[in-house]
Amino acid sequence: MSAQPDHRHQFVRRVVLPSGKTIEVVYFEQTGDAFPAPATSTTTDLHVCGTCSSDLVYPVDWEEAGASHWQVTLRCPNCEWIGTGVFEQEVVEAFDEELDRGTETLVRDLKTLIRANMEEQVERFAEALQAGLILPEDF
Repeated sequence: MSAQPDHRHQFVRRVVLPSGKTIEVVYFEQTGDAFPAPATSTTTDLHVCGTCSSDLVYPVDWEEAGASHWQVTLRCPNCEWIGTGVFEQEVVEAFDEELDRGTETLVRDLKTLIRANMEEQVERFAEALQAGLILPEDF
């Protein structure tokens, strides 16, 4: 009679895919040194460039590097620095929140710019109508 493998798991993480489907990733206990703990970076503000201090650093690629770590490739658009490191889940989550704040700021600024451009176009169109510069054959 063969021995049954031990299937105890440490935790389950739910991941929502871009398609909207949800999958569950099950992490099993590790025994021995088959999976050594990854070397982690001590950086906590991933959005800040260590070379030029720009706060515009963004992720280029990322993948799980263990049960509670992520390997992330970062890029700074100011000095063109690119680097890869392994970071703890909490650090990556804080980075994700910072990226969300940056996205919200960009969207807000984009909406303001779109509105200003539209107002300018409407004013020019109204002036052209009043001056008789727009004729039926223009449509």
